[in-house]
Amino acid sequence: MEQLILELKKQIIEVLNLEDVKPEDIDSQAPLFGEGLGLDSIDALELIVLMEKNYGIKLGDPAQGKEIFKSVETMAEYIEANRKK
Repeated sequence: MEQLILELKKQIIEVLNLEDVKPEDIDSQAPLFGEGLGLDSIDALELIVLMEKNYGIKLGDPAQGKEIFKSVETMAEYIEANRKK
């Protein structure tokens, strides 16, 4: 799980062009939206594409995104449980 969390942090930084952010700057339990990383709805779309492209996971219900993208840790847990092996 730790490896997946680190991988996700790197991918989030790359996909969202967070140039001044390093993986260790992102708290695994901090909110991705609002006061945490401060992401917005456009960033959410990027995260959905990232999960689809890198892990073969399609979000059936966009409302799920709010729970899944709560933090890097919740994303990793969802990917772990749903990725195509």
